[in-house]
Amino acid sequence: MPSLTTEQALEAAIEKKLAGTTREELNEPGGSSRADMVAERYETYRTGNGYQIGNPTDFNAEYALDTRRFWHFLETTQADELAKLKDQPQWELRILQRLDRMISRYGVLHVLRKGLEVDDAYFTLMFVPPLASSSEEVKRDFERNEFSVTRQVHFSKANPHESVDMVVFINGLSVATLELKNHWTGQTARVHGIEQYKKRDFTQPLFQFGRCVVHFAVDTDEIFMATRLNGKDTFFLPFNKGHNFGAGNPPNPFGHKTAYLWDEVLTRQSLSNIIQHFVTLDGKPSDPLTKRNLIFPRYHQLDVVRKLLADCSRKGVGQTYLIQHSAGSGKSNSITWTAYQLIETYPERADLPGSKGTGHPLFDSVIVVTDRTILDKQIRDNIKEFSEVKNIVAPAFSAQDLRQALESGKRIIVTTIQKFPFIVNGIADLSDKRFAVIIDEAHSSQSGSAHDNMNRAMGHKPAPDDEDDVDEQDLIIEAMRSRKIRDNASYFAFTATPKPNTLEKFGVKQPDGTFKEFHLYSMKQAIEEGFILDVLANYTTYKSYYEIEKSIEDNPLFDNKKAQKKLKAYVEQHQQTINTKAEIMIDHFIPQVVNSKKLKGKAKGMIVTQNIETAIRYYFAIRRILEEKGARFKAIIAFSGKKTVDGIEYTEDTLNGFSGKDIKEKFDTDEYRLLVVANKFLTGFDQPKLSAMYVDKRLQGVLAVQALSRLNRSANKLGKKTEDLFILDFFNTVEDIKEAFDPFYTGTTLSEATDVNVLHELKAHLDGVGVYEWDEVEEFVEKYFKGVDAQQLSPIIDTAADRFNSGLELADNDKADFKIKAKQFVKIYGQMASIMPFEVLKWEKLFWFLKFLIPKLIICSPETAALDELLESVDLSTYGLERTKLGHSITLDDAETVVDPQNPNPRGAHGGEQDENPLDLIIKSFNERYFHGWSASPDDQRMKLVSITSHVKQHPNFEVQYVNNPDVQNRDLALMRMIQEAISQQRRSELEMYKLYSQDEGFKQAMQDTIRRMLSL
Repeated sequence: MPSLTTEQALEAAIEKKLAGTTREELNEPGGSSRADMVAERYETYRTGNGYQIGNPTDFNAEYALDTRRFWHFLETTQADELAKLKDQPQWELRILQRLDRMISRYGVLHVLRKGLEVDDAYFTLMFVPPLASSSEEVKRDFERNEFSVTRQVHFSKANPHESVDMVVFINGLSVATLELKNHWTGQTARVHGIEQYKKRDFTQPLFQFGRCVVHFAVDTDEIFMATRLNGKDTFFLPFNKGHNFGAGNPPNPFGHKTAYLWDEVLTRQSLSNIIQHFVTLDGKPSDPLTKRNLIFPRYHQLDVVRKLLADCSRKGVGQTYLIQHSAGSGKSNSITWTAYQLIETYPERADLPGSKGTGHPLFDSVIVVTDRTILDKQIRDNIKEFSEVKNIVAPAFSAQDLRQALESGKRIIVTTIQKFPFIVNGIADLSDKRFAVIIDEAHSSQSGSAHDNMNRAMGHKPAPDDEDDVDEQDLIIEAMRSRKIRDNASYFAFTATPKPNTLEKFGVKQPDGTFKEFHLYSMKQAIEEGFILDVLANYTTYKSYYEIEKSIEDNPLFDNKKAQKKLKAYVEQHQQTINTKAEIMIDHFIPQVVNSKKLKGKAKGMIVTQNIETAIRYYFAIRRILEEKGARFKAIIAFSGKKTVDGIEYTEDTLNGFSGKDIKEKFDTDEYRLLVVANKFLTGFDQPKLSAMYVDKRLQGVLAVQALSRLNRSANKLGKKTEDLFILDFFNTVEDIKEAFDPFYTGTTLSEATDVNVLHELKAHLDGVGVYEWDEVEEFVEKYFKGVDAQQLSPIIDTAADRFNSGLELADNDKADFKIKAKQFVKIYGQMASIMPFEVLKWEKLFWFLKFLIPKLIICSPETAALDELLESVDLSTYGLERTKLGHSITLDDAETVVDPQNPNPRGAHGGEQDENPLDLIIKSFNERYFHGWSASPDDQRMKLVSITSHVKQHPNFEVQYVNNPDVQNRDLALMRMIQEAISQQRRSELEMYKLYSQDEGFKQAMQDTIRRMLSL
């Protein structure tokens, strides 16, 4: 009998895992009878994960309750309390109505945690999961909970035939729903599951906000979750592990990729722990339930907290942990959950470092080091949600404060980065106490003086001119080092951008001597999951901008003579130079950002300058230009302290006309659209409306990543997309930015300068194939912008698509070539149109036509399909600065395979007669022609080339993708990928070779040609 691959089979698999059996098995001949099934439903299974199988007929749609399970739980665990009410008329209805009112007002979380009071009776509705220190009674009570899962639950009072695939109950109370889809039947959670939830009647009790903790859309590959169903406005978050540093899930050798949901997350212990210690309702308890938001942890948040707690329990005090979580990871919640649960973490054994016995918490206190007051509030609010013990959080800014907090029974102590050295001193002095120290990402979001305070605390003098170039990661580590921290503390460092010394101090030492993070949620994954945007998708240096201008012969504003004068002026720091650059910025910002109505007309920009003096000069220039142009918006300047320029003393208050503490609030209004800064606001500043950045400052290392990441905040309500972002850089090269992002920005690509004349070449090729006639392009664009009915557009596109798909009888390679070039044209023009100082109307028309045509172009050949997939995964929109390649794709994280750039000619040939030569002759020719810049001796070069070639031959796909590959084009691409992988693997030991290969196009081409010839020997 063939395997079952339906949604019902997925239902059964989940049910089997949770309950140890399925409805089908219970009803099989020789299996349990219907009566037995009913009887078994009231016993706690000892198979599977301890769930019981629910019967859909037991579901009460009015109360969203499994009433049989609910009454059975109360009768078997709290009969005495029920007896207090049973002599009253309709006592069952009174309890149900009281329960319904409480859930409607406060949500199901409230009654699960707080129980239910009815007259003089009190009912516990979920026995809490036991801790390591819990009594046997608490452990026995937890086992009395009745977890159940019910398939095909008919939830609608209005339409009794509607059902949801699965519902999870705790003691009869609904806590989670699941809609299941199966890739093998052509349906996915991402599309069909989410869409099905969006069409659900969310006024039905089961789907009302707060009635369930979470709603899962699940297929065999991915999981998505929502805590509030709201029709088409429902917002789903990924609940995936991540794969290859990006979105999705890794292959599971034991089952479906998403089996972790029922294997790990929905187990009785896990689900009750999530409800008890993770799920939160923000806002005030007095706020209406519908005005609050319910927060369910994303997978990586759940994973990191649990792994940290488990490692502490297993190893004791004195450990260090580096948690590298990108912006968009929900780091504040992860820190809050970690802090709250660390105070109740117990050692597995009494002999662990710092242990006072398995019956005592591992840590006397948890210290949270942060510069964000919002974190203090989050922790306090969560304590109120989770714990009966309210007053256990306190601030501390000195060693004395720390001691007093401990003496008064405070378990969570919040301090600032600036005061951290003093707290370190207190930790060292209190050697009889054990601490968990959580360090929030080291940055000072609003105040440059914070840098000065930290410096003074460390005995250093602040920089005389500016607040630049001070890094709190270094200062924190210096504080720890200078105070000779003892092993009475464990440290948990949360950061998106760990520096080498941070990795060394907090990271996990590997057997080979390297250091890695304890837990990773990469920027790549955050981008692919939609939590942040790719700030490097449209990055243009000023040199690139100038070259674009220069390539247009009939552009007198940017002729060679004037351009040379401007370039020379850019290296000089005086007002005339700043005026010139300010004009370029505004000439881009007004038409391309403000007037383009990006972000529903709310888009803002930031100007990043070298120092405070330059920022002030820029501010005056920008203000003057805006006044001359009659702009309806203003600019704000932000800097710390006072600065004298041309004999006049300035502060941000006097320049802006309002207090510096109001900058963030003022900048959020429509009145202000540009923010001029030197260093202030470059880190820790979240303004989702930022979409453009103009950089005239050297950005290196962590600062580069943090500064440019000011643009990456998503803004779903404004429709903010990656293509809305733009960076114009007067100071740094593409290589500078790549080097800065490499350690942190896994698997992303960076657009290099584009010679827009390639659009002429691409258009000429596309026009010549005959897929479309130009009058069709004209007709389509004319009708499209007139807003005609879409039915009038379809015939035009379909005619061209039909020619491509069958009418022209194009070979598969020709089809692939056309589609690749069409995508290249759309990508390049889409990025460059916003900065070209001229218009080519035919490019604009072809751009719109191709955007609608490309999705209808069908390529069936496996070889050409592979090329199409490659195009989707890399950025094909750029030439190098010297027009060496079209479509550079730069992988920025050395932990991932480096993808080779796409060849400028997608149909470059491979083959012909082999020019066989002895290896020594090949190397000699190679050295003489290309390797003059390589310091290695000829013998060393020979050895390294042999090593690389050997690595290529040992690649698992070498035979299939290269030796036996009949497709010449794909064969070449495969070989370049293998060479790239081999060189990347040797990056640390052969850094010079790696840099030459990455940066010198001639060297790279020579290396590839040489290895190809060596493989043919």
